Amino acid sequence: MNASSAALAAFSGLGFGLSLIVAIGAQNAFVLRQGIRGEHVLPVVAVCALSDVVLMTAGVTGFGAVMNKAPEIMTIAKYAGAAFLLGYAFLAAKRAFSATAMTAAGGTPIALGAAIATCLAVTWLNPHAYLDTVVLLGSFASTYATPDRWFLTAGAIAGSTIWFISLGFGARLLAPFFAKPRAWQILDSLIALVMTTLAIGLALS
Repeated sequence: MNASSAALAAFSGLGFGLSLIVAIGAQNAFVLRQGIRGEHVLPVVAVCALSDVVLMTAGVTGFGAVMNKAPEIMTIAKYAGAAFLLGYAFLAAKRAFSATAMTAAGGTPIALGAAIATCLAVTWLNPHAYLDTVVLLGSFASTYATPDRWFLTAGAIAGSTIWFISLGFGARLLAPFFAKPRAWQILDSLIALVMTTLAIGLALS
């Protein structure tokens, strides 16, 4: 191992990690929503980042290969995840059509425990999280020699952490736009549409 190969592996991991995480999904939608609301942003970001640390490390250490040899695990996770995404879509649609839609300053606040529980659910009940961070990253990391593999993992973890911090704390810049209930209705409608599409695609995959 040399410094240049380690740096290349770290930057590769950073790019690969960001490519997996920067996408519209239940987890990012929840972080964005909490960021705009300014509610429990640090705990939510911390849960997402630490979850990715666990998942990415598991993938690199070979858990992805285990999952490939036990497809029934992914089958169960697939339908459970689809059901969860449909439930999440239903709640978002319900908020969108509610006469008492939230505003950035008002609305019913969510308790810290509920925020963390929801964050854990959108992370650990989402099969895409396992496919991306465990299977895909694990497969990608397996092409690197052992020393560089951990620099790759560190890069991917750094990418995940940077993304969630930027999304959670940067979302407050959108707060003026979401001062009107109509903006929340549009956001929740889009979330409901995306979650329904993901659920159907997951169930049919």
